[in-house]
Amino acid sequence: MAGVRVLLNQVSPYLSRRVVVENDARTTAAYLLDAQGDVRVPVWLANHQAAPETSDPSGLYRGQAPLMPATHTKHPHGRARFAPDQLRAVWFEEGDGVALLDGDTPLAIIPGWAEADNGLPGYAREAVGRSAFAWELDAVESRLWPRVVHAEAYWNWRASPHAWRSVQRTVFNHLRRTIGPAGHYWDVSDGHAPLVRVSEHPPHAGRPFTILSTVGMCGQRMPTLDRYMADTSAYARIELGLATTMPAHLAARIFRWIAAFPWRAVTWFGPGHSVKWLDTAEDAAMRGESTAVLLVADPTPLSEEGSMRPPDTSGLTFHGDPVRWLWIVPITHSERLFAREHDTTTLIDKLAAEGRNWVLG
Repeated sequence: MAGVRVLLNQVSPYLSRRVVVENDARTTAAYLLDAQGDVRVPVWLANHQAAPETSDPSGLYRGQAPLMPATHTKHPHGRARFAPDQLRAVWFEEGDGVALLDGDTPLAIIPGWAEADNGLPGYAREAVGRSAFAWELDAVESRLWPRVVHAEAYWNWRASPHAWRSVQRTVFNHLRRTIGPAGHYWDVSDGHAPLVRVSEHPPHAGRPFTILSTVGMCGQRMPTLDRYMADTSAYARIELGLATTMPAHLAARIFRWIAAFPWRAVTWFGPGHSVKWLDTAEDAAMRGESTAVLLVADPTPLSEEGSMRPPDTSGLTFHGDPVRWLWIVPITHSERLFAREHDTTTLIDKLAAEGRNWVLG
């Protein structure tokens, strides 16, 4: 619209979210957009003219941000506009939420669980109480501000020249201790966060198959977990593994799409989750009739005695959180439906009874 000025426009480090701050003569508002450019969360930030007694959403149909009613703003007579050079965004480590700072003070916080369609807008400093356009930040600032401080420290650390090397070294050394000597090492990133490599651990006398593992997924917490649980630490950091007798360089191609999936799709991977297999030509040979993958924390029920047993990769922590390995087991469309109808444990029991094992190929 004419007269609208963009004060801030920034994409998240994972390229899955964008935050835009705009103002006109009436209001300033922030918008959290998804990767397709659709608005997920609009958040009112301030009125710049006298507030109405009641809300008037009619401007939404003309692309105007609404004026906050007088009872829900700290400045019912309006306040001065914000200085663009004082505005900055701090993305949460998970990439699903963002804080807007006015200088060094919080102006708004849009956590990962905020969702306009569910009546959960972000929190704004100028807001009073709860409205459809913003919730009061003062009531939750003491709980959310430490997370913003952590996020800024995290991204400052990631910007340091040795941060990524420390992630690599920590995971790689753990893999050598728990799985065995390494072979090839591939980059499956596309040049921006999350940076991920794949480590090959070839067969040896006690193990007749190759193990492939991601290196670096645990360097960032996964998104959206706090929508589902209060304490996210046990599930926040993972690496993915795959056991195979196929040529390692062919099997490793699956990690090109699945390793970054949680941050690209803004979701999380947990034990028993299934993920639809991305239809890519490069891993068609290994996909076969499978249409999805099952992520299994303990594939022992799908292994035979002795040399087919999975390794114990427990014991690694990163930034205070335990790191969990999830093992990739390809499944068919009907098997995925079976898991949805029953549960993952029942599906694993069914696959074991049919003689399936966790080693691809």
